[in-house]
Amino acid sequence: MKGCDCPDEPLMRIEDALEQMLARLPPLPSSETVQLAGAAGRVLADTLYSPVDVPAWDNSAMDGYALRAADWRAGIPLPLAGRVAAGEVAGALPPEHAVRIFTGAPLPAGADTVIAQEDCRVTDGQLWVESVGTGSHVRRRGEEMREGDLLLCAGTRLRPVDIGLLASRGIACVPVYKRLRVALVSSGDELREPGETLGPGQIHNANQPLLQALLTGWGCAIVSAEKLPDQAETTRIRLAELAGQADLVITSGGVSVGEEDHIKHAVRELGRLHLWRLAIQPGKPLAFGEVGGTPWIGLPGNPVAALITALMVARPWVWAAMGRTQKMPQPIVLPAGFDWHRPRPRRQFLRASLTGGAEGSVVMLHAQQGSAMLAAASWADGLVDIDPHGTFDAGAPVRFWPLSDLMH
Repeated sequence: MKGCDCPDEPLMRIEDALEQMLARLPPLPSSETVQLAGAAGRVLADTLYSPVDVPAWDNSAMDGYALRAADWRAGIPLPLAGRVAAGEVAGALPPEHAVRIFTGAPLPAGADTVIAQEDCRVTDGQLWVESVGTGSHVRRRGEEMREGDLLLCAGTRLRPVDIGLLASRGIACVPVYKRLRVALVSSGDELREPGETLGPGQIHNANQPLLQALLTGWGCAIVSAEKLPDQAETTRIRLAELAGQADLVITSGGVSVGEEDHIKHAVRELGRLHLWRLAIQPGKPLAFGEVGGTPWIGLPGNPVAALITALMVARPWVWAAMGRTQKMPQPIVLPAGFDWHRPRPRRQFLRASLTGGAEGSVVMLHAQQGSAMLAAASWADGLVDIDPHGTFDAGAPVRFWPLSDLMH
């Protein structure tokens, strides 16, 4: 079926393209239950609630001495009646006595206060305390969380701290969405793999390792990562095969207007092209459609353009398709350390770093902004986001997208 392949249509804003793409999300993946040890980076398929009170019992927040605040009298010591450590069962506190207690140990029945060891002294089995604050250094049962309280919502991508939280509640297995299966394709006769010797006119394939690393970091499962020659029939056949094996096909290259750009034409023959070309630089040739019912994202062939469109367009779609519901990263506003007197008709995403000063961070541009120059992207801390036709002087506020936020 033929789609929207109309070069005369105006270039699309990223926001409009994403709205259309997100409106065509496939059903969420099915779920599976995994051990907590293998759950990091996975997306929760169900909302989880605490099965227990935390803490499960009153306990000491300090190494010190547990007592009943009403038993204390200024200038009169309390005799010690034993000790209790973490993991032990505490007996009842005898009236007008104190017990040695350690951090995390259960509070003896009858005790309501813990005195830190540095705030008291012990002589001949007698505890001397200058002052007592009732309830000090005691962690009460359920103080952090009650049984039935919300732990984590469905759609949360599990971080190491979330794994620790679940473990602290005694949860050993969690329901997660199955990983999004992605087929990754690079297009071009000129491409050679890293480690291969280059001939005249050949370049190493940077896009495939770059995109594979990004997608793996986002929690996807790469079912195929391969290079296709500039041959229309081979491209059409292989795309059809990959669409049957994956939940998403992502290609780089082959979506522009050259005679050897076969990817976009193969998509039109096998399915539908929903949108093509963004009003950004670099990254204009981005395309989105479907191959035999399987979603397809066509990224540009230039490495920096592929990177930027992957971060700004593919990433939000992939997150949503995986069931991930966390709020998307947003740019921060910082002063520019450069003048911009070259208005461009398309929205610019420029490679930049942060330089600290007495007044705070300032955004500085890399001298090389070509869409094939990955060295500038590797050097950069993030992307400067400049509106179409925008101009400004140094010191003006600019939008800055930290790469540390976009990569994960």
